[in-house]
Amino acid sequence: MNRTMNIGQAAKRSGVNAKMIRHYESIGLLAGVRRTDSGYRVYDETDLHTLGFIRRARDLGFSMKEIKKLLGLWRNKSRESAAVKALALRHVKELEEKAAKLREMADALRDLAKHCHGDARPDCPILEGFDRGPARKI
Repeated sequence: MNRTMNIGQAAKRSGVNAKMIRHYESIGLLAGVRRTDSGYRVYDETDLHTLGFIRRARDLGFSMKEIKKLLGLWRNKSRESAAVKALALRHVKELEEKAAKLREMADALRDLAKHCHGDARPDCPILEGFDRGPARKI
C-alpha cells in the first residue's frame, strides 16, 4: 500500500515547493491527485516520482510544454526512444544557441569594461557603449 502525505510533506520529500506542486497540478503535469473528503490534496509515492521527474526536467531547462511531452513519453511504455531523443536534441540545440548568445554578450561587456579606467573620472566607456548601441525592441 502506498503511504500518503499532505502537500507540505510531498514538497519536503520531492524538493518542489507547495506552490509549484499546485501549479503543476493546475496545468495538468501532475494529474489525478486525490483529495480527502474535506478537499485536501493527498500525495503518494507515484506523485513524488512524477514531481522528481518534473524537477529534474526543469533543472535541465525544459519548458512546461516540453515537460508535458516528456511526461507523456515517460508514461507511454510503447513509446519509441527516437521521439525522446529528438526532443532532447532539440533542447540541446536551443541551449547551445542560448549559450552562444550569452558568450557574445559577455564578450561585448568585457570589451567595454576593458576600456573603462574604473577610477574617479566621470567618463565611462561602458555607459557610452550602452548609449550608442542599437535600440532593441521590447
